[in-house]
Amino acid sequence: MPAVSSRLPVFPWDKLEPYKATAAAHPDGIVDLSVGTPVDPVPELIRKALVAAADSPGYPTVWGTPALRDALVSWVERRLGAANVAHTNVLPVVGSKELVAWLPTQLGLGAGDRIAYPRLAYPTYEVGARLCGATPVVYDDPTELDPAGLRLLWLNSPSNPTGRVLDKDELTRIVAWAREHDVLVLSDECYLELGWEAEPVSVLHPDVCGGSYTGVVAVHSLSKRSNLAGYRAAFVAGDADVLGELLKIRKHGGMMTPAPVQAATVAALGDDTHVTEQRARYAARRTALRTALESHGFRIEHSEASLYLWATRDEPCWDTVAYLAGLGILVAPGDFYGEAGERFVRVAFTATDERVEAAVKRLG
Repeated sequence: MPAVSSRLPVFPWDKLEPYKATAAAHPDGIVDLSVGTPVDPVPELIRKALVAAADSPGYPTVWGTPALRDALVSWVERRLGAANVAHTNVLPVVGSKELVAWLPTQLGLGAGDRIAYPRLAYPTYEVGARLCGATPVVYDDPTELDPAGLRLLWLNSPSNPTGRVLDKDELTRIVAWAREHDVLVLSDECYLELGWEAEPVSVLHPDVCGGSYTGVVAVHSLSKRSNLAGYRAAFVAGDADVLGELLKIRKHGGMMTPAPVQAATVAALGDDTHVTEQRARYAARRTALRTALESHGFRIEHSEASLYLWATRDEPCWDTVAYLAGLGILVAPGDFYGEAGERFVRVAFTATDERVEAAVKRLG
């Protein structure tokens, strides 16, 4: 049997291992600003909800409990400004990366179909296209693409890696174009609650989608906002026909969010206090690292939202990675996210306060 992995690019993070070893050799230890994994504690009310639901011997459902669907609907309306959201407009998933990677396959896309995503982008959009045998296509402005054979359009605002935010007018124009050409829009909005110099807007906002969810689906995750990367808690919201089809397929595939995680998600979405507190932590780390990097000669572009600084010294990204590794600081090379990032690095500010302070001192 042919190896499916042969369709895929080399797993990018493996390339970073030698630089990680260099950084780890620093006398004061490594400051890992590469992956962007949460490091702060899971909020207590979420842990309590998880523990309270730990006695869950039966199978959970793919669609989730009514309480979970109520929580998803309430959050989508309250936080995204969406209107008239029903249970058929929401679906929990087992982490957003799983959804991104397997959604094209689950929707029956394959050879002859085209899937588009930003020129600088999260690598899993390309992986999803290649897994199903479709053709991956990159864009600067999606409305300039040839719509022939284009079945799926990924948006990502706020962007990973650049932190760029698409404003309401841009989103409205793109959604209108996609509908005109019968292209499904999948909007990855996992960093929506982490806007710093811009206020991110969802494609589900009525000013963008016109109050109709036809042809639009938003992807959301609790990994960053609630420190739940280890829980694999995420969901999609939007077009009821698309989500209904996914629900049927995912039932057959047994793609169920564990019952305790469903209960924890309900608690997380019903509380804004822990989100505000976590934002304050990230804001302080962002300011400290940005100031230190700019003082050290780096230029920061975009970065108006998300958990990253898109930084450059106007040199090949791997030279920058090696330079910072020599200071004991590990960052992600920009070319992990496309050739257009070859002179940038992505700097996460998800490290602890103590490690961020260490990085600031080394850059001083």
